Amino acid sequence: MAIDMKAVVYGFIVSLLIGLIGGAVVPGTGMTVPVMGWGLAGIVAGLVAGYVAGGTVGNGAVHGGLATVIGALVLLVAVAFVETLFGGLVPAFGLLTVGVTLLVIYAIPGAIGGAIGSWSKNRRATRQARPAA
Repeated sequence: MAIDMKAVVYGFIVSLLIGLIGGAVVPGTGMTVPVMGWGLAGIVAGLVAGYVAGGTVGNGAVHGGLATVIGALVLLVAVAFVETLFGGLVPAFGLLTVGVTLLVIYAIPGAIGGAIGSWSKNRRATRQARPAA
């Protein structure tokens, strides 16, 4: 299976945007329910990547999971860098350890969103011919 980089980049951009502005705009993504923000960003970014990639449901799932993991990885590196600058090396190492574990969990909503996106792109209603009058 060939990876459609355009689909991955579109999903990555959506994942990055939701990750950056999610805490301020989307309710419930703060400290009380952080999984909701991760799940929402993963599903939406996966939907975009899966829809752009098209193909089978499995193909959409791979593209959605890949796009969301790359987006989460970039955000994790940025947050760890800022944590190292302001908090020190030990808290940043703990953040990276937990963050890498969350990357695996973050791929699940991305794959689900990608599967739904590719399924919805390939779903076609059959046109029925009108009977001759």
